[in-house]
Amino acid sequence: MATFLYRLGRLAYRRRRLFVIFWIGILAAVGVGASTVSGKTTDGFTLPGTQSQQAIDLLHKEFPQASADGATARVVFEAPDGRTLTSGTYKAEVRSLIAELKAAPQVANVADPYANHLVSESGGIAYTQVTYRVGSSDVSGAARDALHQVVDQGRKAGLAVNLGGNAVQGSAGAGPAELIGVAVAAVTLVITFGSLLAAGLPLLTAIFGVGMAIFALTMATAVFDMSSSASTLALMLGLAVAIDYALFIVSRYRGEIRDGHDPEQAVGRALGTAGSAVVFAGLTVVIALTGLSVIGIQNLTAIGLAAAFAVVVAVLIALTLLPAVLGFVGTRIMKGRLKSPRLRALERGEGEALGVRWARFVTRNPVKVLAISVTALAVLALPAMSLRLTLPDDGMSAPGSSERIAYDTISKGFGKGYNGPLTVVVDGRKSGDPKAAAQDAAALLRGLPDVATVGPANFNQRGDVAVLSAVPKSAPTSQDTKDLVSGIRERSAGLHKDTGADLMVTGLTAVNIDVSTKLGAALIPYLAVVVGLALILLLLVFRSILVPLKAALGFLLSVAATLGVVVAIFQWGWLSDVFGVDQPAPVVSFLPIFLIGVVFGLAMDYEVFLVTRMREEYVHGAEPTEAVIAGFRHSARVVTAAAVIMISVFAGFILDDVPLIKSMGLGFASAVLFDALVVRMTIVPAVMALLGRRAWALPRWLDRGLPNVDVEGEKLQRMLETSTEEAREPVFPAPVRTD
Repeated sequence: MATFLYRLGRLAYRRRRLFVIFWIGILAAVGVGASTVSGKTTDGFTLPGTQSQQAIDLLHKEFPQASADGATARVVFEAPDGRTLTSGTYKAEVRSLIAELKAAPQVANVADPYANHLVSESGGIAYTQVTYRVGSSDVSGAARDALHQVVDQGRKAGLAVNLGGNAVQGSAGAGPAELIGVAVAAVTLVITFGSLLAAGLPLLTAIFGVGMAIFALTMATAVFDMSSSASTLALMLGLAVAIDYALFIVSRYRGEIRDGHDPEQAVGRALGTAGSAVVFAGLTVVIALTGLSVIGIQNLTAIGLAAAFAVVVAVLIALTLLPAVLGFVGTRIMKGRLKSPRLRALERGEGEALGVRWARFVTRNPVKVLAISVTALAVLALPAMSLRLTLPDDGMSAPGSSERIAYDTISKGFGKGYNGPLTVVVDGRKSGDPKAAAQDAAALLRGLPDVATVGPANFNQRGDVAVLSAVPKSAPTSQDTKDLVSGIRERSAGLHKDTGADLMVTGLTAVNIDVSTKLGAALIPYLAVVVGLALILLLLVFRSILVPLKAALGFLLSVAATLGVVVAIFQWGWLSDVFGVDQPAPVVSFLPIFLIGVVFGLAMDYEVFLVTRMREEYVHGAEPTEAVIAGFRHSARVVTAAAVIMISVFAGFILDDVPLIKSMGLGFASAVLFDALVVRMTIVPAVMALLGRRAWALPRWLDRGLPNVDVEGEKLQRMLETSTEEAREPVFPAPVRTD
């Protein structure tokens, strides 16, 4: 690996114009391709094997006109204070607007609020449910324009009109999130290198790579269904890892120049050592993200693959475009007028860096440091024991948005449960009296304490399948509603025994509950798959059993602490004003899975970058404790800078109004803070000092069976010392001709 990357680095250096032109051509091609597609996304779910999906499939068959999984929009009308919608001009205006909605494109059904009891007792609030023939991602611009025209006309008539539902496109964006992250990253790089040129290269290549990844993902939406969150996660993660990977290679390149090597040799050596670490660090992130496919939710798989693609692009850019750009820069990267006196002294070999002093302190007091660090993370993890999961709904939309106002208005006029009615399907195809079975089902629902109302049964043409609407008293994301859905399903067996009919619950609320349940159940299997595969990879990298185990246990500590922080802020409401959390709510159900996948990959990044340098020193003859200190001498400053950059990029997304993105930003930033600064920079040296030589122990039979990937560059070093490789142009094997 190291020898191959060494040759690749020298090739990119010598053929730098060709490499740069190639990448610019790729960027131009995907940019043109992205501009020719619409970039439609979807946030719907298919959940094979769940009751809600079985009910949707049955409704498709028996009620094709109902559009069971079609997009929905709630149009909420509110009269001015002291007026009502039940008579006079306001009632006429509402009826006129309902007629316009029925004539809108792609509409399958519009509920008449006066015929379906969707007017509040006070008469001041009414709403209608608009069902579309297509999913939320396929609702056309004309259909959405029709919705907004109704809003405008109603407001001109003096009504307060707001929209909710998954057919409504939210207008909230990330705002300055990306710019804030990039700005802090730039400042961090300038402080780290003391040079604008050295600081600019990682940013330049990272932005180039992220742009190409986003363009490519936009093109992919023409062929594949992709979540609207996929590009955001790809941007967030791709930008962070791309800057970090370039940072490590540029830092190693400057070190090789400082050691007296010419630029071409320095590029080759930097890729042969730091580049090897980048490859394996990127591979762990890709494993973690592609592992999301084991959960069995198509949208989640697409999100994981999109983010993994962005990471692959970041690795390729770091290994090919970056060394080519370094070829244009040469030794000018060493010049910097922004270096602090302390940094200049360290470069002259005077004094010791803070990271070295910290490593000496930790290795002298490993037991105390380890006990304090583990205890602190364990305390932070305590709130995670109260973790509750949900999917975001309009009640979690940004305050002041149309979706949030519509949700709050319905809650005020009818009750929170009306924002998430349940669709109950009575399958009487095997029943002797389907209509009696439907009546029994309705009576069963009315007898449940958390049911506010039950609508009349609607039958299919054969009269053997019925659909009822049951409105909970509690909010769609509450534990009471989740318990209600479970209670209805538990009573299905009794109804089947008495009537021969099956009872199923579906609808958006039930689907969201099933998604959250499936994600919660998948946590342990997913964790086992990802950690297992990554442990094998780390076993190859470090040729040690204890080092990968220590890396995995440290990751579990940081994830537990991060989940504790997320629960405390988003679920309990601690520091909610600081982080812009309008009201406490269960944690977005995707977050723990994303957190495990992404943070495990990033945690292994720091483990690889820090510990490979320790192993490099140990392999070259250093004592175990001195190897730890040497690893910090060479890597601590860069790893710390990389962590600050990651934290900055992720923390910028806390400003987003979308709950999933906001919680992901806080979760990822917290996880990097805990993992990089507490686990990798504190717990790792303490454990390595306690283990001593045992840290690198490997049974002989396993040592003989494992391939040597040479991440630390030992074979490369021997090759450079015993051959004239430095003087030869790297040449890749030519294809063999067969005549």
